[in-house]
Amino acid sequence: MSADAAEIPILKITGLVKSFGPIRALRGVDFELRRGEIHALAGENGAGKSTLMNVIDGILQPDSGEIALDGQRVTIKSPAMAQKLGIGFVHQEIALCPDVTVAENIFMAATNSSRALLMNYAAQRARAAEILKRLGNINPAAMVRSLSISQQQLVEIAKALTLDCRVLILDEPTAALTEREAKVLFEIMHKLAAQGLSIIYITHRMAEIFDNCDRVTVFRDGQYITTMAVAETTPGAVVSAMVGRVIDDLYPPKQRQEDRSDEIILEVRGLTEARRFRDISLALRKGEILGLAGLIGAGRSEIVKGICRLEGEVSGEVRLMGQALALNHYGDSIAAGLVYLSEDRKGDGLFLDMSIASNVSALSLRQVASAAGIIDEGREAAQAQRLGARLNLKYGDIGQPASSLSGGNQQKVAIAKMLSVNPKVIFLDEPTRGVDVGAKAEIHRILRDLANRAVGVVVISSELPELIGVCDRVLVVREGRIVGEVTENDMTEDRIIYLASVGNDQQVA
Repeated sequence: MSADAAEIPILKITGLVKSFGPIRALRGVDFELRRGEIHALAGENGAGKSTLMNVIDGILQPDSGEIALDGQRVTIKSPAMAQKLGIGFVHQEIALCPDVTVAENIFMAATNSSRALLMNYAAQRARAAEILKRLGNINPAAMVRSLSISQQQLVEIAKALTLDCRVLILDEPTAALTEREAKVLFEIMHKLAAQGLSIIYITHRMAEIFDNCDRVTVFRDGQYITTMAVAETTPGAVVSAMVGRVIDDLYPPKQRQEDRSDEIILEVRGLTEARRFRDISLALRKGEILGLAGLIGAGRSEIVKGICRLEGEVSGEVRLMGQALALNHYGDSIAAGLVYLSEDRKGDGLFLDMSIASNVSALSLRQVASAAGIIDEGREAAQAQRLGARLNLKYGDIGQPASSLSGGNQQKVAIAKMLSVNPKVIFLDEPTRGVDVGAKAEIHRILRDLANRAVGVVVISSELPELIGVCDRVLVVREGRIVGEVTENDMTEDRIIYLASVGNDQQVA
């Protein structure tokens, strides 16, 4: 390659415009990707990042503007055409076929284009095993339905690695990964970049940008704001460019010493599910935010689902405000005032094809129904608008489908659905996964406001800074048991990681 050719960007976007009805998602944006670089794309949810990537991948067609690959103008009419041009896209939302094997998912595109009459499954699984060896211990013959969310994300990445890519787009690829899995991914990214592959990396995590990327481009409200060399800027400068203001307080003030109460809102005694957790006892006090920490697979989500009777044959006692609850299924839990926000927004959190208003009212239709049991669309819309305003939800029309929203705004709809039933205790599983820094601060503020109003708040998070920043007390789960409690000065990443990986002999009630 000549020196002049090397200077030509592998991908150049000029003046791209895309509107959805009255909403202008992209306002004449520019973007440039160099050969062999890892280029971060940052911005709040709704800034236009996903829209631009969908245009580059051929999922959406721009209203105007130009896309050039290797200096040649191209029109990308479909994802299949994008793949032929050397563009691979790993979406934030997992889109695998759950009822076929890992190997079949990885090579699905190649299988669809093959003219062979018979499938050589043994060869396919062997090839898949070679690719997966670089990412983690995943059985290529396993059904995708049996995999955890983090394992499914690695399969999505493996699919992209099978393509002969020149440009690889990674949209929040570590959102569902463990720290070890993320580290492996970063090593692979750097190897690929060294081999000349160009990577667009979308993330809300500043540490990932500054540890792994060469440059960062910021979008805000559908507009290009700036591009900066990572080595020449700071996380604060990037955040300020993203939100158009300085965010001083990502985490609101914690509960004051003089406000702490011995009054117990929720008490769990001896909760056990034979295969996944045992003898779980905990107490949630008035005004506090309680965190659950632990490694992936430790049993954090399973414990909370057991409390709410979402799954499993569970024994043990659950008491709310001192009264024992008779819980047989999740409907009983909702009626009692215990609600659970799933970590899987797409699979369990929302009805993506239904309207924003319908999603918000889904937990209790009685609140928006007439005496005859018919949904009052006016009341339903008013409820969604009220809760949407409280969460700073960005949307065009309250009747638009949830699928039309950005990932962060979808998460706000899921939270609004929980709040619609005026819960006494709300369990939030990874509440800010895939949410931008501005929305994170808003959600943290909302959680503190709920706690201040005597609503019990329990947060499960894989982000230790979030647990430390927002929680008053953190219980650490290891192998289905609570092995430690951290508070105040003891609440450090080192201490939590030690308990999560090593544990101790004392179970905490």
